Amino acid sequence: MIICNSCMQAQEDVVQLWEDNVPGAIASDTYKEELQIEDGIVLKVYKVTSTTLTVFKPEIPNGTSVIICPGGGYQYLSIEKEGVKIAKWLNTLGITAFVLKYRLPSDEIMKDKSTGPLQDAQQAVRYVRRNASSWNLKEDKIGIIGFSAGGHLAAMLSTHYNDKVCEIKDTTSARPDFSVLVYPVISMDDSIAHKGSKKRLLGESPSEVLVEKFSADKQVDSLTPPTFLAHASDDKSVPDQNSINYYLALKRYDVPVEMHLYQKGGHGFGLGKIGTSQYWTEHCEEWLKANFLLE
Repeated sequence: MIICNSCMQAQEDVVQLWEDNVPGAIASDTYKEELQIEDGIVLKVYKVTSTTLTVFKPEIPNGTSVIICPGGGYQYLSIEKEGVKIAKWLNTLGITAFVLKYRLPSDEIMKDKSTGPLQDAQQAVRYVRRNASSWNLKEDKIGIIGFSAGGHLAAMLSTHYNDKVCEIKDTTSARPDFSVLVYPVISMDDSIAHKGSKKRLLGESPSEVLVEKFSADKQVDSLTPPTFLAHASDDKSVPDQNSINYYLALKRYDVPVEMHLYQKGGHGFGLGKIGTSQYWTEHCEEWLKANFLLE
């Protein structure tokens, strides 16, 4: 069932990322947020109108934090499976988690729909970094995790954190210190792109310049954050070549990277399901330990 609402059900503390001046916004009286709710749980959010961070605090925080970008093909946010559940898993590792409810590309409410999600992601990192001390967080251990189209947003943030997509009030960096990309959309090249995500973000016939700009593997440099990648080889929605291309780009610039390609798992396996992909969280935990992020 889908019902209209203006906000998610409260999970923990909810922070509004923009006050009154949402960058590049177009006012609309008809564009309303919609929630898909089953058994009292918000599963999906459509037509996001307000950008929020929902804070999930572990019992014993270790100072590391992760901002979570749920997937949904830039059509909706899979807020429960790829948001809340991920936050609770991260909490078991001592990580403070922030579920990002980011605006989805829309010509109805954005002057430039291609930059809307990136504006929100940059703002999220800056907000957490500015307020790190209030949560006892380390400013140099702020990561990003994204799934599917949320993985594209996380990869775009990792490569476009310095892009001036909105006015900022200080010099706080939007660069994540590490990224975890799970079955991510990376490329906008038609041969491997997730066509729905590409169309919703860039429109029907984007220029070659836009296609390259929004292909994260083409934007990697030596300052791109260390990255963990997880993908299933039998993913029929987002081919594993997306992760492979990003991995190879990171290797070219000597950026620390680890990739796990699982024989089975399909697309959207979340925390894991029957198949080899169910072990990605264990592999990710070991990577976090190896990179001194769970101390």
